[in-house]
Amino acid sequence: MKVLLIGSGGREHALAWKIVQSPLCEKLYCAPGNAGIAKSAECVSLDASDHNAVISFCRYKNIGFVVVGPEAPLVAGLVDDLEEAGIDAFGPSAYAAQLEGSKGFTKDLCAEFNIPTAAYKRFTDADSAKDFLNEMSLPVVVKADGLAAGKGVIIAESREDAEAGIDACFEGSFGEAGHEVVIEEFLVGEEASLFALCDGQTALMLGTAQDHKRVGDGDTGPNTGGMGAYSPAPVMTQEMIDRTMSEIIVPTLAGMHSRGAPFRGILYAGLMITEKGPELIEYNVRFGDPECQVLMLRLKSDILTLMQAASRGSMLEVEAAWHEDPALTIVMASKGYPGSYEKGTEINGVTEAEANGAIVFHAGTSEKDGQLLATGGRVLNVTARGKTVSDAQKAAYSAVSQINWDNGFCRTDIGWRAIERES
Repeated sequence: MKVLLIGSGGREHALAWKIVQSPLCEKLYCAPGNAGIAKSAECVSLDASDHNAVISFCRYKNIGFVVVGPEAPLVAGLVDDLEEAGIDAFGPSAYAAQLEGSKGFTKDLCAEFNIPTAAYKRFTDADSAKDFLNEMSLPVVVKADGLAAGKGVIIAESREDAEAGIDACFEGSFGEAGHEVVIEEFLVGEEASLFALCDGQTALMLGTAQDHKRVGDGDTGPNTGGMGAYSPAPVMTQEMIDRTMSEIIVPTLAGMHSRGAPFRGILYAGLMITEKGPELIEYNVRFGDPECQVLMLRLKSDILTLMQAASRGSMLEVEAAWHEDPALTIVMASKGYPGSYEKGTEINGVTEAEANGAIVFHAGTSEKDGQLLATGGRVLNVTARGKTVSDAQKAAYSAVSQINWDNGFCRTDIGWRAIERES
């Protein structure tokens, strides 16, 4: 079977690395891919927003299965159009993808189906949103309703910060994502993520993880797309996993089914483990990045078999096997990220970094005249397994030390919370 993978990030490199291990995969194409993905797949210049072009390519190359990596093509309905054209694809419909595409949609679903989450209210104008602050205790969370590339969430410690966040949304700082705003209470606890593979009616728990969103050591500085992650998440005990599945994932599937939009694909629950138990912060409708990297390193099972089961409604016929050892990934980013940064800087030493078993997944990279170049903010994901999180961390940082990239940086404490538990 020929497979087309949509995307160009570290998540997609991890998926490509895993997909080509499947005996079902005859050939893998990736659009547009990156320098790392090019070692596993044939990278092609395809605009994922041009659905007709994607469909034409699939027909021309006789593609049997399409895997959509990022959220934007899912929210834009790429899977709907592929399936209407008779092409099997992995991911939710545009309507179901509103679980990520609209925070207000998800909060309303939670309210209707008694899914534990923070108290909230939705607004379409700044004045009403600011008036609502009188009813809230600080801190509060101000969220742009739509897709904002992970940047549309403001944790406001003061009323001034909250009002500034509201103004930023409605004045266009986050584009169309800020046309509506959700204000919600600030949840106190420990964050974790749970991933469930869903076929519309059945959900298979597909691992847990914790990531590090802030740019600096000690979880300081601005939020990023993620500076590292590890799996499994120690805070996600079997009790917490069971409660998350029964109190959050299953009611969500039931709610979507009742609305005539069964959810198929990956349901990525961002959780806060509070004194009351797991509460939903937000949903994503695709694998996390960099969480996907550690999940793929731990997954023993054939990812294509699992994805096809989700697409075809046969989750009850499959199960997932895992390496017990934890995995940890360190993001190497361009200096200046998440702000402005220089592009086209040279990277060396990736082969040496992988010499002792680590895997380096590429995100923002390209290759020119045999030289690896950094083209993005988050550039490499240095990933390793170990008997403990501490062992995985040592292996990953040892690999990082082999990489020669003057314009790159990384955090030095990825995994600190889990390692504190181990010690």
